[in-house]
Amino acid sequence: MSTPAAPPARNPDILLNNQIISPGEQVLTRLVISRLPSGTVIDVPVHVFRATEPGPTVLLMAGMHGDEVNGIETIRRMIRRGQLQHPLRGTIIAIPILNIYGFLNFSREVPDGKDVNRSFPGSPRGSVASRVAHRFMREIMPLVDYGIDYHTGGAARSNHPQVRCLMGEDAETDALAAAFAAPFTLHADLRPGSLREAAMRQGRRIIVYETGESLRLDEYGIEIATAGTFRFLKHLGMLAEAPEPTQAPVVCRKHTWLRAKFAGLFRTHMQTGQYVEKGQEYGIVADPYGEMAVRLVSPVSGYIIGLNHMPVVNQGDALLHIGVPERG
Repeated sequence: MSTPAAPPARNPDILLNNQIISPGEQVLTRLVISRLPSGTVIDVPVHVFRATEPGPTVLLMAGMHGDEVNGIETIRRMIRRGQLQHPLRGTIIAIPILNIYGFLNFSREVPDGKDVNRSFPGSPRGSVASRVAHRFMREIMPLVDYGIDYHTGGAARSNHPQVRCLMGEDAETDALAAAFAAPFTLHADLRPGSLREAAMRQGRRIIVYETGESLRLDEYGIEIATAGTFRFLKHLGMLAEAPEPTQAPVVCRKHTWLRAKFAGLFRTHMQTGQYVEKGQEYGIVADPYGEMAVRLVSPVSGYIIGLNHMPVVNQGDALLHIGVPERG
């Protein structure tokens, strides 16, 4: 007697923001976070694109820090061009801006001065940052299997396009980072209160993509972000095609910032993506009165994955972020 075939897997409805979203639907919903002192409602637009076939749910989110515009522009372009609307299977949740407060004020933080990405899992009775994190954890995180969190370097610091994740401890995360295939892949420990940490605690895999400098669009990094996102989705069986990477990622399990030993005016001829040798001069710190100039020499060999463009530096300020590549 033959065994009856198992019934096909069903793609269930999902509930988001008190709205039922069925397979095959495309929905824009808005999560109300709070109100400004003026009474203006602050809400977060959330795009949901569902296939009819069951599959994973992928989060694409930017604007955790409101001044980091490259991820915002990456997701905006993909939505505008219709590149996310028809996944082969599963669900794509796209949030171009999480921190609406920071975006309106050209700021990394929310009005209470706190960092949303140090506030997870949050609290419904906490600070603004904590409330934003809590609403995300209640509404979005339970739906997510995998995700990309898009970020940008801080004020006056630019990052070469790179993926950051917890390497070597989870084969699935390693595979996602390899599929994205950014120019650099960095091992990054989980930071307390971060989205990545909160996701990992629930068994959900999220990688971080970094490129460029805050409040400036980095066209090169945006193009890499878009292509990497398509490869990420193709790896999960959600897209049929994606661009091939132009080069294999450079994997850096170790990375370090070179810091200013003297205060003054910092000058460098180096650029992100360049390789610097141990003992190589990479810049100068000079006093503003023409009396002293100190040559800066790298104590390690590696790639410049981050660079401080601020000419006025204090002792201890980070100047160059060096990624030390793995040796094959």
